[in-house]
Amino acid sequence: MSFKFEKLQILQKAMSFGEDIYKPSLQFPKIEIYNLSSQIIRASDSIALNISEGSIMQSNPEYNRFLNYSVRSLTEVVTCLYKAKYRGYIDDQLFEKHYNEAYYLMNMIIAFKAKLKN
Repeated sequence: MSFKFEKLQILQKAMSFGEDIYKPSLQFPKIEIYNLSSQIIRASDSIALNISEGSIMQSNPEYNRFLNYSVRSLTEVVTCLYKAKYRGYIDDQLFEKHYNEAYYLMNMIIAFKAKLKN
């Protein structure tokens, strides 16, 4: 037995992305623990949380609203990645890796949203 959302590829990708973001954020300086570290972790977790929350007992328009929240959280993560890069907490290679994953995930979510409308 499983929940419907557990089988969604976008959820699986969002979960993986969140874990990939979490690991380097633990290496940010202590001064960032309640600022950038916390923000990027919460935003990356929010992507998957909104996908799963929106999938249960929601109409398609309501589910789209939750998917929009996921995309917003994703853009927040990208902005945090820029901040981390500019502050020297991550290098260009790690930034590019996560940036590309974020872009791919965003396109997955947008495609899923379009499929819901049909």
